[in-house]
Amino acid sequence: MADYDYDLFVIGAGSGGVRAARLTALDGKKVAVAEEYRVGGTCVIRGCVPKKFMVMASEVSHALEIAEGYGWSFDNAKFDWPTFLEAKDVEIARLSGIYAANLGKAGVELVHGRAVLKDAHTVEIVGKDRTITAEKILIATGGRPWKPDEMPGIEHAITSEEAFHLPELPKRILIAGGGYIAVEFAGIFAGLGVETTLIYRGPNILRGFDDDVRAHLAGEIEKRGIKVILGCQHEKIEKTDTGLVNHLENGMKLETDVVMFATGRIPYVKDLGLESAGVELNEAGAIKVDPHSRTTADNIWAIGDVTDRMNLTPVAIREAVAFHQTVYRDNPQHFDYEAVATAVFSQPPVGVVGLSEAEARRSCSNGVDVYVTRFRPMKYAFTGSDERVLMKLVVDADSQRVVGVHIVGPDSPEMIQLAAIAVKAGLTKAQWDATCAVHPTMAEELVTLKEKQSGATSAG
Repeated sequence: MADYDYDLFVIGAGSGGVRAARLTALDGKKVAVAEEYRVGGTCVIRGCVPKKFMVMASEVSHALEIAEGYGWSFDNAKFDWPTFLEAKDVEIARLSGIYAANLGKAGVELVHGRAVLKDAHTVEIVGKDRTITAEKILIATGGRPWKPDEMPGIEHAITSEEAFHLPELPKRILIAGGGYIAVEFAGIFAGLGVETTLIYRGPNILRGFDDDVRAHLAGEIEKRGIKVILGCQHEKIEKTDTGLVNHLENGMKLETDVVMFATGRIPYVKDLGLESAGVELNEAGAIKVDPHSRTTADNIWAIGDVTDRMNLTPVAIREAVAFHQTVYRDNPQHFDYEAVATAVFSQPPVGVVGLSEAEARRSCSNGVDVYVTRFRPMKYAFTGSDERVLMKLVVDADSQRVVGVHIVGPDSPEMIQLAAIAVKAGLTKAQWDATCAVHPTMAEELVTLKEKQSGATSAG
């Protein structure tokens, strides 16, 4: 067997890459991981974690409104953007340091620099005059924001990555996009007092989610002061002395201080040297892999967002574990992508697991039973707010298994994690109904829904 510098070389020190590197090193293998930016990847550095901090900061304004209904009063309450940024950056640095320290404790060498494949067993660290060989290579480079580079004036727009480091909070912002990143940042900026407009080319936000969820959330975010423009997109962005003028296809012109594009993310494969190593891409531009994450090169694997299978941090970590078990423990595994819960940290937030009603109608041969409730949360009783929670159960009419749970409202991400256990376990509606409610809670509605939506059951 050839003599290599490392048993495993990992390109990308995000959540997936770090987990795979640590597990392999703890098995006694010689492992290195290269990272061109900061250890922690998208989730820790420029994604889920800092975004959640921003969500929590922005939710305070709504909490203050609720508090006033309960008799509290606040004089001169204000938000200071620089103070928040400093606290956020300190915490992100701490978390990144923990990731790096854990790599070191496991015996993984951390290589700071951009790794490019030269052939199936060789990588070059760009600008470091260093070439490394490895018996096996794992690609975990994640994804990057996409924006329409051909659009006039696009150079004046930012993406979600720059939004974490704005030097000052704008007074007006337009966010282009209708996915989870777009609606989350719309809630963030609106909550922080920014005049916020969300524009999306489709008929409604959150494409791919259940239609009731999409319609309900669109209405609820408008109640939070977000202006939503659907079925429209940019023609160009014009920079003027007073701001950025957004020229829209419907003839509207909107001037804002910041324009943010949240129009999707793409696998980060640019200039990675994949062709030199025999690694092919699929039609969507992601690295092509088999169910065990092996690429078209026998000794190279890929996990996480760079494969564009299910772009969630916990999924990348589970893919990393399956890779390690398959390759180094002689225990072939692959991740099961069915019934994976997810959350959108919009305001109000969304939690979903399983099939939408439309998906269930296509897959359940004997039709579906649908249970839906909309109600005002108890928390808003004293506030005069007309905000509503949506809860929806989708049930296979034949087996009576609950195949989909959809929640829009406070604490829905917390509720959906536990609901996911029941859906993954294949529990029936009768078993949900047999579970005693916890009162008074919002979650009790999940086990007390009795009335089927009129006309819900129909052949798929």
